[in-house]
Amino acid sequence: MLDGAEVAKHSSRKSCWIVINDKVYDVTSFVPEHPGGSTILLKQAGTDASTEYAKYHSPEVVNDLPPGSYLGDIDTSTLDRLNTPKGLSRDEVQTATAQSDEGQVPHVTLCVRASDFEAAAKATLPNKSWIYASSSANSGQSFQGNIDDWSRVTFRPRVLRNVEEVEVGTRILGNASRLPFYCSPMGSMGSIHPDGEIEMTKAIVQTGMHGLMSTSSSKTTEQIMETYLTEHERRSSTGGTASKLMFQLYLPTDHQRSLELIRRVKKAGCFHSLWLTIDTPVLGKRTADRYQQAQEALDVGLAEEDISPAAEQEVASQGGAPPKVSKDIGGRPPPGQLSAHTTWEDLAWIRREWGDRPIVLKGIQTADDARLALQHGVQGILLSNHGGRQMHAAPSALMTLLEIRTYAPEVLGKLEVFVDGGLRDGADVLKALCLGATAVGVGRPFLYALAAYGRRGVERCVDVLFEELTTAMRLLGITSMDQVRPDMVNAQRLLNEMWRPEQVYVRSRL
Repeated sequence: MLDGAEVAKHSSRKSCWIVINDKVYDVTSFVPEHPGGSTILLKQAGTDASTEYAKYHSPEVVNDLPPGSYLGDIDTSTLDRLNTPKGLSRDEVQTATAQSDEGQVPHVTLCVRASDFEAAAKATLPNKSWIYASSSANSGQSFQGNIDDWSRVTFRPRVLRNVEEVEVGTRILGNASRLPFYCSPMGSMGSIHPDGEIEMTKAIVQTGMHGLMSTSSSKTTEQIMETYLTEHERRSSTGGTASKLMFQLYLPTDHQRSLELIRRVKKAGCFHSLWLTIDTPVLGKRTADRYQQAQEALDVGLAEEDISPAAEQEVASQGGAPPKVSKDIGGRPPPGQLSAHTTWEDLAWIRREWGDRPIVLKGIQTADDARLALQHGVQGILLSNHGGRQMHAAPSALMTLLEIRTYAPEVLGKLEVFVDGGLRDGADVLKALCLGATAVGVGRPFLYALAAYGRRGVERCVDVLFEELTTAMRLLGITSMDQVRPDMVNAQRLLNEMWRPEQVYVRSRL
């Protein structure tokens, strides 16, 4: 048993200990490797970091620390002898680790559009959590393009139709779905709500919606599975279409870890399909995160020392003084989490491990790659630019969908094609379906609803989107999903800007 006073002594870059769930870890060697920048660990040096850890990581992630990091359990009677995070008093720690209640959060019934949940979330969340949820890559061009492109497709309504009764049900990867939209995967929900993935899973099941869970969840696969099965049993007793959980997979760099992860997900039994994320060989530049990390370092006086030990040694060996600015700009994935060497050939062994359950490729952004996905035998593709958080100036999912319609139309008849990114209105779901999509993923609106109101907020957001969708169907003149057709929308504004092969431009100039 380790005394809190002893742990508190190790509060610098030279020796950095932290407590997580009553266990003491020496993270000194991991400080320069921390994905969010070394400041995060140095702020927690000599403290109980359990609360902050739980916001972003599931309990087993700590097992990925370097061998020998675990030093023993702490004597819980000496916890009061630990340090407080650098730059904060004990009172401020309580404020910083709890969700803010100082903002003016409207009653949930006053959220009448999906976009209304954003302001409620911003008033609820600590700034760091808000930045995590809302940030985008580089200048935000991809993020804004996602939102704007929905408005550049308009409807062509037909009138004098009998639209008294409408049915929005569809099928997703062979399973009945009450809704033609689903919950997109979002990692580290613990930073948004203390019971993030648990509350989201409950909402998914109780609304009859399908949903994706992320590899980077803050709850374990087993916790999510237990919640899903409990809620599923409760809903089954009242009737209604059963929800399906799907798993978003980030492939680690280590092949054995990849195998173990896929086998663990498969063993859980509650995940119907595997959605392989293919647009993250590296993390994009999350600009707001970078500002946040730099400001945190300045606030606690760590900026001058926040350089790697290797850099310090190199400077010292040359007889110079350490640089006065930070070399650590953060924004890295956890070591080994993202594979930059995954190729199309890897789909063969992934298929062998996963078996005959559906595989979807998440992150297709061109017609060429959509055609390759078809050739490699997957069951679906998700057209996505990762919510505008990866590639700068990436195409929106709608733009990619139009490119596929034009240059690889055979894909639409043989693969299920999903889209996500920027959707803020249930009527826009109908636009994507008219253009050939199977279903639409919804991310930030559900995340914001979770932040402000928990499970109740997500259920309210589903209701809002459902009402907008059914209203749009009636006004468009249709009553079921099998009646959607491309001629029901005008996408000419997007088509005018769609990529075309170079020879087309050459011929047009002759």
